[in-house]
Amino acid sequence: MTDVVDSDELLRRIQRARACAAQEERAWRARGERLDREDPGDAGAARDAEIRTVAYGVVLRVLDEILTPGKHATPG
Repeated sequence: MTDVVDSDELLRRIQRARACAAQEERAWRARGERLDREDPGDAGAARDAEIRTVAYGVVLRVLDEILTPGKHATPG
């Protein structure tokens, strides 16, 4: 990772990372909902899906803050 990149390329990379995180969050949320409906006895898998959904959501919020600083600030 010694390549020098300009700000436009860095922005594109961050946007791609955000899109990937959003896709993963949707996929894990759907998987968790499906597990809740189809196999409510598999609490471990449902919990794993919930944890991964939350983790990708956090990544999304961080990348959103990088892309649009202050837009998603929490009141405080």
